[in-house]
Amino acid sequence: MTRPAHQPHDPGDQPVPTDGGPGQSPTDGEAVPSPAPHATATAPPDDLIYEHGPGRRVYYTAHQRRVDITALGRLALALPAFLMSSLVVLLMSAVLDGCLGLPLWLPAVLWLASGALVFHRPTEDLLARYLLRLRRPTPQEAARLEPVWREVTALAGVDAAPYQLWIEESEDLNAYAAAGHIVGVTRFALEQLPSAQLAAVLAHELGHHTGGHAWSSLLSHWYGLPGRAVWRLLRATARHIVTPARCAVYLTIGALLLAIGGLGHTATAVLYGLPLLLLLPYVSAALGRRAELRADRHAAALGFAPKLAEVLETMHAHEIRARQTALAVMGERVERESTPTRLLSTHPDFPTRLHHLRHYL
Repeated sequence: MTRPAHQPHDPGDQPVPTDGGPGQSPTDGEAVPSPAPHATATAPPDDLIYEHGPGRRVYYTAHQRRVDITALGRLALALPAFLMSSLVVLLMSAVLDGCLGLPLWLPAVLWLASGALVFHRPTEDLLARYLLRLRRPTPQEAARLEPVWREVTALAGVDAAPYQLWIEESEDLNAYAAAGHIVGVTRFALEQLPSAQLAAVLAHELGHHTGGHAWSSLLSHWYGLPGRAVWRLLRATARHIVTPARCAVYLTIGALLLAIGGLGHTATAVLYGLPLLLLLPYVSAALGRRAELRADRHAAALGFAPKLAEVLETMHAHEIRARQTALAVMGERVERESTPTRLLSTHPDFPTRLHHLRHYL
């Protein structure tokens, strides 16, 4: 349910993708701040009906995961970046072959196989701790979070054991689904949301995992990293080379840049056609919005539509209040988002999500 940052389509500045939390803005990637970010003396009510408590039989579905149309679409749109990265890896393989005598195919094979690390637990731990800045729940937090998570997964017929629960030290209402097994919530959400609303948020995140949104997003990001890294290196080098004596370096950088850019352009034009090349950022954002609506539908199908609607209505009210505060402090009205900005948003706005939940209420 989060709204990850969607910057202009710069291949060098993209965050590690996650899917999650109800509290982020559609375009800026920052969670909507809570109105009173101070801890309360009393715990939120435990209003969730536990139909699958200890000793109750749980029936698991035959297929714990699937790949829905949005996950497939995200992988398809990542093909041009994957081809550019493949060229970079092959060039590096040729250099290593000449310098160290390594087989030409070895780096490429290792790079392709590295995608399996998305589901590797120690790698996921590093991703959660050092990139997503999450931490393990304390015993008190686990005592509240784990029963809610087990109830959500039991209702979905999904085994809860493979997933790992994490906490973000934040005063915003948010949650995350990342990699193959990461499910994170903010400390504010854990401390302030009643159990039924917390379950609705977790059911949304489970929908990202079972629909393949989390791992497909991370794989798309991972296999595009070499191309983006070279792009950033060339751009940084071009900014610092200003002397005429280094014209040869200019020409080399320009030739390599044209080669990589030409490959990406040709691959995209062949795979999708030239019109879609210009629309690629908008299509990618549209797939992100569709994935969020599908995760909402997953939570609603488990019976959490009313509670999820309550969370979204609360966040919408906080968003409106933040705009009013900005108006009072800055003395000027916050401009409405332009149409291109809305089309580049990876999340639908709150009214749109509430409209789609209406059928389940």
